Amino acid sequence: MAKVGILAIQGDVGAHARSLARVGAEAVPVLREKDLDAIDALILPGGETTTIAKGLVRQQLYEPLRAFVRSGRPVLGTCAGAILLATRAENHPIETLGVLDLTAVRNAYGTQVDSFAAPLEDSDSPGLAGFRCVFIRAPQLKDLGPDVEVLATVDGRPVLVRQGPILAATFHPELTDDPRLHGLWLGEGSLGG
Repeated sequence: MAKVGILAIQGDVGAHARSLARVGAEAVPVLREKDLDAIDALILPGGETTTIAKGLVRQQLYEPLRAFVRSGRPVLGTCAGAILLATRAENHPIETLGVLDLTAVRNAYGTQVDSFAAPLEDSDSPGLAGFRCVFIRAPQLKDLGPDVEVLATVDGRPVLVRQGPILAATFHPELTDDPRLHGLWLGEGSLGG
């Protein structure tokens, strides 16, 4: 059984844990550097990026998280997690981990009242056809580097991307009853990467 760490500073850790349980993985909360030693993969959940960034400073986790990504183990960032993985963040920039070669534009779709759900319109991962994406104060991704592969779009914009063992989604897969994204990410090592 894979042990998957979930950064537990802020965000819906419980929803990710339920998705992981549905695909046969064990969820482990990550709040300290030593928590990273016992996990096979890591999820950076959605939430409020400024709050999470302050928590990363407080817990001294920026460098340990960068080292975890460099180790080659699978990492999934959803919504705020995708922003944290990015090389650059716009619209009230924050310190990012700088490990995913793209720019994340924070709150690009608007405020909380502008939240919406939409199906993936195309996907290079056949196991995700028709996947329903939940967008809450979601980022948009732009300026993708040459090693960043777009796996799925909504309204012509990339919403699921991969760079090596890093998978980033601008939506919240954990807020649906559909565990396919978590299962494919774990079962295929970042969706076949």
